[in-house]
Amino acid sequence: MDIKRSGSQPSSKGSAEYFTGAVRIDPLFQPTDPARVLVASVTFEPGARTAWHAHPLGQILIVTAGCGLAQGWGGPIEEIRPGDVVWIPPGEKHWHGAKPTTAMTHIAIVERLDDKSADWMEKVSDEQYQG
Repeated sequence: MDIKRSGSQPSSKGSAEYFTGAVRIDPLFQPTDPARVLVASVTFEPGARTAWHAHPLGQILIVTAGCGLAQGWGGPIEEIRPGDVVWIPPGEKHWHGAKPTTAMTHIAIVERLDDKSADWMEKVSDEQYQG
């Protein structure tokens, strides 16, 4: 058994390569082989968002605070709120982040496949973000 005490793992800033705006990533669980599940709490400041991306084994988002947005490629922009659970199927191109005037925090759960948990693509343009 391994207990990670609250505050014992350092926060990091979301890379400008994969995010637009201010994003803080707080790791919750990093697996050791043969486990594959990664868990992080991710906070997006107002207007911040991911780039378009997909996950080889899918992703689960559990919104814990604020109000955010999520969109699958070709679908509508959906508002997400605390308590919402979002399932993104394997390979689905999507993005998620905060609303323009409200921060949002979610817990992200993904699995690694061959040491890869995400395929990152182009940034979400302001036009796409605004719908």
